[in-house]
Amino acid sequence: MNLLRLMEHSLALARRHGLRALFMTLAMAGCGGGADSGGTGVTPQSYASGPITGFGSVIVNGVRFDDTRATVTDDEGAPRSRDDLRLGMTTEVRGSAITVDATGANVSSASSIAFGSDLLGPVDSVDAAGNRLVLLGQGVDIGTATVFDDVGGLAAIAPADLIEVYALYDAATGRYAATRVERKGAATTYRLRGIVSQLDTVARAFNIGSERISYAAFAGSLPAALANGNFVRIRLQPPKTGGVWQVAGLGDGVPQPRELDDVRLEGLVSAFTSVTRFSVNGVAVDAGGVTAPAGLALGARVEVKGVVRNGLLVASELNVKSPDDEANQEFELRGAITSVNSAIRTFLLRGVTVEYLLVGSATDFRDGSAADLIVGRNVEARGTLSPDGTRLLAARITFK
Repeated sequence: MNLLRLMEHSLALARRHGLRALFMTLAMAGCGGGADSGGTGVTPQSYASGPITGFGSVIVNGVRFDDTRATVTDDEGAPRSRDDLRLGMTTEVRGSAITVDATGANVSSASSIAFGSDLLGPVDSVDAAGNRLVLLGQGVDIGTATVFDDVGGLAAIAPADLIEVYALYDAATGRYAATRVERKGAATTYRLRGIVSQLDTVARAFNIGSERISYAAFAGSLPAALANGNFVRIRLQPPKTGGVWQVAGLGDGVPQPRELDDVRLEGLVSAFTSVTRFSVNGVAVDAGGVTAPAGLALGARVEVKGVVRNGLLVASELNVKSPDDEANQEFELRGAITSVNSAIRTFLLRGVTVEYLLVGSATDFRDGSAADLIVGRNVEARGTLSPDGTRLLAARITFK
């Protein structure tokens, strides 16, 4: 992606919208609740974008965001509940200044949280052996940190199943790295977020991957981001006719960290000019002030911390996540146990099935034992996902 175009686009958004939106929604509507405060009356001082890796507080990019007073919206700006947030959802969080608490954890109070998926539609094909599927013509890779909800893992998915996928787009492969997969009952429109190519402004059509998409009959306003190489979010009107999808909604698909002094992104390098000039998830980054880590390239999964100035994220910290980091992704849940099945050594916490006393790797219990796992007991469970992504394998359980 052209860095200059990204910077010019960011500046244009700043002038037109003040970068007030958490997401440019599919119908170009606001996210509601007041963009500066999220409806809480507190002006955000920090911003984080990435998949949710824990609850108790909502954990994104290693920061524990207290969501008690946060407004929550989806990618169409509709008000949602904190209970709608789930592991693996890709989010944008605005909050107070990030500080370090007595335990050494990075903490903040969230004023607003927005979440949005990359794909929603029927499955085209499944390659269980290759840990891949195709959805709306887009290739989706399933990894060891992909969370499955209401789905018994990839093996339980079949062609024509309606699913929703939260993901990070890999520009190096043209595929999506799934962070969460949900089964859906029905949908009047499908959703797709991706990079525009083969734009024809006369015929009013473009491609996302190999899929041709027409906006000829779309009467809504077009996003400034509608250009080759830029991310957009689309609502698609099924069915596809003559090999072409019709647009029902169209908006900018780039996260919008406005001018803040503490911005943290986790995502894949989506455009790469050099080790000092690249983009993450469509956000332009200036890394001239940090030492480039090994493995920095198009498609690398990175964590960036810095400040946003004139629409450009100026990095103060930059890390590349290795395949081992991703394979050993730790998730954390805090809260009250809602059900227990001692026969199969599981309990339900924050809507997630937690398995304990694993064969060959016994759970480390602190301030209690397995006998203390009862409904209503407050615990913290940490661990990695099961191979099918449906359960948390608890390495440690701490009683509160």
